[in-house]
Amino acid sequence: MLKRYSLKKLLIIGLLTLTIGGLAERSIADNRLGKFTIARLKYGGGGDWYTDPSSLPNLLKFVKENTPVNASLDEYRVSVMDRELFSYPYLYMTGHGNIRFSDEEVLRLRQYFMAGGFLHADDCYGMDKSFRREMRRIFPDNELVELPFSHPIYHCFFDFPNGLPKIHEHNGKPAQGLGIFYHNRLVVFYSYETDLGDGWEDEEVHHDPPEKHEAALKMGANIIIYALNQ
Repeated sequence: MLKRYSLKKLLIIGLLTLTIGGLAERSIADNRLGKFTIARLKYGGGGDWYTDPSSLPNLLKFVKENTPVNASLDEYRVSVMDRELFSYPYLYMTGHGNIRFSDEEVLRLRQYFMAGGFLHADDCYGMDKSFRREMRRIFPDNELVELPFSHPIYHCFFDFPNGLPKIHEHNGKPAQGLGIFYHNRLVVFYSYETDLGDGWEDEEVHHDPPEKHEAALKMGANIIIYALNQ
């Protein structure tokens, strides 16, 4: 159910594309067709950035079939120093282990965010400490802050009155949605103690109940719609 944005406004979301430099050849066709794409961020440090391989294709399929966003069904992969980084308005990163950016990568990511880019980081269990450390290097003056349940990211398309759904137990803490703001724009959204990516995976992978699988997909759709509509 639409909660915040008009249908007319949502219908143009699929046509929104960030253009901040040379377009990547892989994404040019999708951009010309007005399709939204997600790029999975590759990183160093030893963490498994490639985990949950069925998650993004399933999320994109759900978004295409259940929202006005004209989503591509292809997952793209990009490193921080790749020429095409600035062709992708929406990055996703996840993993279980250590994350480490070089000094050059820190500067480039800062430029990406300042130019209009957005990152959804999803802790798959084990990346929290290193993720927070690297975010402090990118934005030393911008803290990760918890978003209130009233924030529109929880209500912009599907309604989540209690914030992020809790998909997996991890340490048994409540699920938290945290963000970094730059000039009043949410540039990083961090889903912690929930594991949305596992919830997006094929149901037989983690054997999540159907209601949790659906909740994870709906929340993922909300994050996309909010990010594109800022």
